[in-house]
Amino acid sequence: MSAEAPGQNEHFLRVIRRRFRNWRGTRPFWAGLFTLAGGLPIAYFPYANLHLGNLTLAMSTTGGAGSLIIGVLLFTLGLTMWFHSVVRVFAGVAAIVLALVSIPVSNLGGFFFGFLFSLLGGALSISWAPGKSAKPADEAEPEQAPPGEGEAAGAPSPEAEEPVPNATETTAHANGGRNSAG
Repeated sequence: MSAEAPGQNEHFLRVIRRRFRNWRGTRPFWAGLFTLAGGLPIAYFPYANLHLGNLTLAMSTTGGAGSLIIGVLLFTLGLTMWFHSVVRVFAGVAAIVLALVSIPVSNLGGFFFGFLFSLLGGALSISWAPGKSAKPADEAEPEQAPPGEGEAAGAPSPEAEEPVPNATETTAHANGGRNSAG
């Protein structure tokens, strides 16, 4: 083994970070993260009690079950964007629709935090497109050299070997074989 073997002395955290970055680049990661973050306040706030000193504010609504369903669906759509990115457009549209429905159902969409995060996550999911993968060097097609390159200087190219008709021959063919002068 040589002292310059690749990856030999590389720290495991650097390897994990590189693998995570590669995984993140193949899917709408930020869209899924914003959608997940949007589902949490929508599902949490209708069941939370806020304590301000001796005062307890119960934010329960009659649509608490609807809020829980919307929050769980947004959380599921965020995970779907991460692990099944083929349906990213459907998941994005569904996240936007659920975010809009959460405004009247669950405390103004989780006090607008859940609404805005879900709306942003859905929009990012719809607009995300997978990048084109780079081919490895052994699978890449050889590049075609432009005409004139790779040939000896002054050597005629194959296209120049065809005779080019001059003006009198062209005129003679156009006049049915007669010369235009006579």
